[in-house]
Amino acid sequence: MTHRFLRPALAGAALLAGLSLTAPALAATVNLKADLSAASEVPPTDSAGKGAVTATYDSDSKTLSWKGTYSGLSGPAVAAHFHTGEPGKNGGVAVPIFTSADKAASPFEGKATLTDAQAADLLAGKMYVNVHTAAHKAGEIRGQVTK
Repeated sequence: MTHRFLRPALAGAALLAGLSLTAPALAATVNLKADLSAASEVPPTDSAGKGAVTATYDSDSKTLSWKGTYSGLSGPAVAAHFHTGEPGKNGGVAVPIFTSADKAASPFEGKATLTDAQAADLLAGKMYVNVHTAAHKAGEIRGQVTK
C-alpha cells in the first residue's frame, strides 16, 4: 500500500525539481519615462523648451539605460542629470546624463549602474531628469521619472 502512494509522490517531486532547475531566473525590466517641461521646474521657468526621456531599469544588472531628446531651449544645454527628488521638490544629482556642452547634443543616450538606494528611489518615483542651460543653471526643463 505504501508503494501506491510513494511512487507518484516521488515522480511529482522529481518533476518539480527538474522544472526548477531548467526555469531561468528572470530579471525584472521596468520601463520608465519622463516628459520634460519648463512648468515642471521648481520654480518653473519661462522656457519654451520641452523634451522626453525613455528608460529601462534591469534589476538583475542594476543597469539604468536611457534615450532622450530636447528642443526649444533658451540656449545650448550645458548639462543634464537624473536627480533624486519627489515631484515639486529639488534634489541632488544622482546620475549624470551629460556634464558638458560638447556632449549635450539631442538626441542623447547612455547607461549607468545604480546603487540599491538609487534603484529604490527610481522605482518609487523619486527621481527626475533635469536639463541645464547657461540662462537656467539650476535647470531649464524637468520631468519626473515614472513607470
